[in-house]
Amino acid sequence: MRRPPIPGLVLEDGWLQPYSREIQARMKLFDMEVKRLRQRYGSLEKCALGYRRMGFNRSASTGDWIYREWAPGARELHLIGDFNGWDRTATPLSRDSEGIWSVTLPADALHHGDRVKVHVVGSDLQAMDRIPAWIGRTVQDPATHDFCGQIWEPETPYAWEHPDFDPSHIAIPFIYEAHTGMAGEEPRLHSYREFADNVLPRIAALGYNVIQLMAVQEHPYYGSFGYHVSSFFAPSSRFGTPEDLKYLVDKAHGMGLAVLLDIVHSHAVKNMAEGLNNFDGSGGQYFRPGERGTHPDWDSCCFDYGRHEVTEFLLSNVRWWLDEFRFDGFRFDGVTSMLYYHRGHEPFSDLGSYFNTQVDQEAITYLQLASTLIQEIKPGAFAIAEDMSGMPGLCRPVDEGGMGFTHRLAMGIPDFWIKLIKEKKDEEWSMGDIWYTLTNRRYGEPNIAYCESHDQALVGDKTLAFRLMDADMYWHMDEGSQSLVIDRGIALHKMIRLISLAAGGEGWLNFMGNEFGHPEWIDFPREGNDWSYQYCRRQWSLADNGNLRYKYLKAFDKAMVAMAGEARLPAAPPARPLNLDEANQIMAFERGDLLFVFNWSGDRAIPDYEIPAPSRGEWKRILDTDAREFGGFGRLDPAVAHHTDDKQNLRLYLLPRSALVLSRTYAGGRIR
Repeated sequence: MRRPPIPGLVLEDGWLQPYSREIQARMKLFDMEVKRLRQRYGSLEKCALGYRRMGFNRSASTGDWIYREWAPGARELHLIGDFNGWDRTATPLSRDSEGIWSVTLPADALHHGDRVKVHVVGSDLQAMDRIPAWIGRTVQDPATHDFCGQIWEPETPYAWEHPDFDPSHIAIPFIYEAHTGMAGEEPRLHSYREFADNVLPRIAALGYNVIQLMAVQEHPYYGSFGYHVSSFFAPSSRFGTPEDLKYLVDKAHGMGLAVLLDIVHSHAVKNMAEGLNNFDGSGGQYFRPGERGTHPDWDSCCFDYGRHEVTEFLLSNVRWWLDEFRFDGFRFDGVTSMLYYHRGHEPFSDLGSYFNTQVDQEAITYLQLASTLIQEIKPGAFAIAEDMSGMPGLCRPVDEGGMGFTHRLAMGIPDFWIKLIKEKKDEEWSMGDIWYTLTNRRYGEPNIAYCESHDQALVGDKTLAFRLMDADMYWHMDEGSQSLVIDRGIALHKMIRLISLAAGGEGWLNFMGNEFGHPEWIDFPREGNDWSYQYCRRQWSLADNGNLRYKYLKAFDKAMVAMAGEARLPAAPPARPLNLDEANQIMAFERGDLLFVFNWSGDRAIPDYEIPAPSRGEWKRILDTDAREFGGFGRLDPAVAHHTDDKQNLRLYLLPRSALVLSRTYAGGRIR
């Protein structure tokens, strides 16, 4: 492919001109890799069908089982399992010139449900029973807690009720981040089917249109939140069968909800008994050798994206989840760690930080291939990057020199709110700091705004609600109780979420239960808490209880999402400031056709506050955080309209700790 002399990324952003050569080099690496894959497989899509070549598959002509495993450094491989009495010498594999081992078994040798492993004698002469790398299901022995692979070939394949769901109809993602195991109220593990039947209706009723499922890829330690993956092609069996997961996705599609997989290609679990670490005894194979193969913070292994077999493994993994389980895209975990050899530990002080020798060019090529593949397999699918570095072009097309993601998470926003609440008194909050944090992003690269995700809910941290209200939530969330702490917390919870959505990005994300201010933290069962599930569940009954104030936060979240969706707010151009009043702690801005006004002061009501309106005419409130139905005091009459004066200004009564959203009316209705 012949590329233009100046990359599109540079044409879009002249500040990148000094790095044009580096961007062109990235594009050249991508083109070379695509050319290699096409020469070998015919296309990128066919390359990503590795799961039909590797692992356990049946011969199309004879029906015999063929098992293949890549282990170039190994000295011997033997398939073991229920079928041969776990005899480590009975079923040897043969090696080809590319380091792929294989064995063919009669069609009736393996049966649905059979447990299997592969006995590997590595290049280091160490012998170990391993789980096949491409296995589609693993199970854990309840007595020994050991994992092993399992042949999964049900007699009746899952029958999809909604096979033609198209995620491209979702122009603006309102994402509900969820974890299946902790999605129920009882202190135990919950299943894919329970989530589908009990939680999906809640999500749909709130107005969200995308679900982001965590902890799906198999992981040996439940408390890792799913981020220490061991078997990349296996949905976690602790939540049910593969058919149960398909039922969940299918039911979500029937409700019009897209489903994203929180995919982990940034690292893998170190465990050799369950994972890929040192699979062939060479010390590397799937992962980089030496220090670069170990993540210093996560105690995990880092993939070698420069090795063809590894990128093909990961690309096939992407296609597997799209094809087999019909996911509608991915949230890529740990992208910052992938992009830089320093794993994000060095500051990003200038543009040169994104183009120096610490950048992993091979990781960039892999991400470009993955994002390209996603759109080839499922046009309109989502590819969301968890990146805190601000890498230029991450969410620009590959043909421009970008990496092809559809969105990046606005990770600085939740960090800002935590720091602000912890370190500043309310009267010290700066309007300019809030505005800068919410709007400081690369134009043309869509962001997913959020003020808290699962990261802010883990033990050792606090949810936004708990940070604002803390122990008072235990005693004063009932309707009859009086508490200034709760009043402040409920007011700020609504305001922080509203302004983050309104100004912070081109999409929105909420973690399960945070919409109603779920109290406390998430603490997975572990030895330190006597393996308790007390804090590893969601107390939906709090929001359902008519006597508790959680219902107000839930009602506000629903109204907020509906307002943003109806106005197509995140799809509008970036918010434009109209007034940042530090003395009075007032903020006013417009986005789309809406006017947003915030009074962050805790004790200052201002009558007839003058704000420049975006246009002349009549304006009406369409959302008021102080409304009684949202747990406020209902001090403003919702029927009152406001009219611009001769200077195109509005005069509003601004109440303490409250926010208003106004829309201009025309001929009896809203302008659309």
